[in-house]
Amino acid sequence: MTEKVDQSKRHFLTIATAVTGGVGIAFAAVPFLSSLKPSARARALGAPVEVPLASLEPGEMIRVVWRGRLVYVLRRTEEMLGRLVGVTEYLRDPNSSNVELQPSYATNEHRSLNPEYLVVEGSCTHLGCAPLPQFEVTPSSDWFGGFFCPCHGSKFDLSGRVYKGVPAPTNLRVPPYTFSQTNVITIGIDSGSA
Repeated sequence: MTEKVDQSKRHFLTIATAVTGGVGIAFAAVPFLSSLKPSARARALGAPVEVPLASLEPGEMIRVVWRGRLVYVLRRTEEMLGRLVGVTEYLRDPNSSNVELQPSYATNEHRSLNPEYLVVEGSCTHLGCAPLPQFEVTPSSDWFGGFFCPCHGSKFDLSGRVYKGVPAPTNLRVPPYTFSQTNVITIGIDSGSA
């Protein structure tokens, strides 16, 4: 005896099973895919940092944290800018030729977009200590003020360029930044200008 198979019921059951399986896979994939997104903390650590400059007086420096790194923002005076000229013979890399340490717009004597403002990471390139700001000129014949790392004696000028004969191998790193407004620097966004 031959039984008659109802093809419409079989087709319905096939489609219902496929749809139920697809919905189950979608529900199972949602937690997995959402785990691939960075956490709120990770997004905050990588976010750009805005630094208002209106209250920063000439000769003053502020410290901010960007991506877990200390960043110095120094508003240089005309006298400080004048001290950048006579130190090139004492510097290891006076022309900032190591392009991995700064954006292209910082490969100049003042290592910045605007000569008045210096933005550098506050981490000595020797062992990562935080160099201290020493902007006053001391009696030493080759020290014209800048940043001094007390851990091993590395010296940097007022543009973050490293002196010869110290343990630090390279200039202080310049992070990507831009002037998002007249008196606001945004660290973490590259201006792209030369």
